[in-house]
Amino acid sequence: MKIAIIGGGAAGFFAAISAKEHHAAAQVILFEKSNKLLAKVRISGGGRCNVTTGCTSTKLLTEAYPRGGKALKKAFQVFHPKDTMAWFESRGVALKTEADGRVFPVSNNSQTIIDCLMKATQKLGIQIEMSKGIKAICPTAGERLRLEFSDKNASPLTFDKVIVATGGSPKRSGLEWLEGLGHQVVDPLPSLFTFNMPAESVTKLMGVVAEDALVSVQGTKLKSAGPVLVTHWGMSGPAVLKLSSLAARILHEKSYEFTAQINWINIPNQNAIIAELNDIIAEHSQKMLSSVKPFSLPQRLWLYLLKRSEMPTDKRWSELGKKGQNKLTTTLSNDIYQVKGKTTFKEEFVTCGGVSLESIDMKTMQSRACPNLYFAGEVMNIDGITGGFNFQAAWTTGFIAGKLA
Repeated sequence: MKIAIIGGGAAGFFAAISAKEHHAAAQVILFEKSNKLLAKVRISGGGRCNVTTGCTSTKLLTEAYPRGGKALKKAFQVFHPKDTMAWFESRGVALKTEADGRVFPVSNNSQTIIDCLMKATQKLGIQIEMSKGIKAICPTAGERLRLEFSDKNASPLTFDKVIVATGGSPKRSGLEWLEGLGHQVVDPLPSLFTFNMPAESVTKLMGVVAEDALVSVQGTKLKSAGPVLVTHWGMSGPAVLKLSSLAARILHEKSYEFTAQINWINIPNQNAIIAELNDIIAEHSQKMLSSVKPFSLPQRLWLYLLKRSEMPTDKRWSELGKKGQNKLTTTLSNDIYQVKGKTTFKEEFVTCGGVSLESIDMKTMQSRACPNLYFAGEVMNIDGITGGFNFQAAWTTGFIAGKLA
């Protein structure tokens, strides 16, 4: 049996390894159109590689995927994040789970994951063909599949099974070769991006992090909690990236122009905020507002919020008054910013959209439109929030596709 894997990313490598491990006698060939392998693995997590999530609850796992969560529920029963960790650890990769649930190699170096995957393919005798773009998949007699290459000088090759793991496409045109086989395609859109705020003065706080904030899109029920990073163009950080994923299609419809509401301290109850301010007044009545920052806010952010609330920094806490308390409370819990545009991570580009799950049997990852064709990873209409969930979807779907191809 001959099995072709199209795509040299995380899903492609895992599909190839799974295929060879489950079908030792098969010839497995992985085709990558570029001259780079595992590019996203290399740069993910700032070069540390957020390999998976420490989340063990299937319910919480599925909720981490704005698109495809329900379809992945049974798939996670086959290959769970715990299985991912066991797989890498059994091959000598020490892993650690950080406080926020993200899982990284102890080495803090994505090369550790790359080396592990490369070693596995070499040990299994998987053939890797670089700079081999696929132009078309053509069904043949006997339900075999012929691959035609972008290079006109490359002769077509025929396989018994083909697994497509090409990753997300930024444009629908990049999916037309699969649409032509009868698959439904959902228009691809960016699903992890930061918020541009060109007219907002908050950008002067570049580098400041609010460790526990709540970000929402005004006019919707969509919100996300976690750290917010102020950048020179606007806002980023886990809370913003998660919200961008949850609201990907809504924000696209708004042309990425909307109002973001920031609760800098993630305390929705305003009475609780006022109570904290009253405690400070009682204990530090003669101190300046600038010298006592509430809720462990970064000093630069606190001074900025005072100015935003029209509060002189040399005012004493005892002089704040109810009006001042209300102003500060509103700024802390319901700060308003105008977003005009987005910034995506070029190499870490994640899309929602792709091949519709209605065109795929999610128990086997096999195409419903083309027998013996399988899918793995982000080429499908599956995407998760930040935190290792997108890699986990790649490992899970790649494992299943490789096993059942």
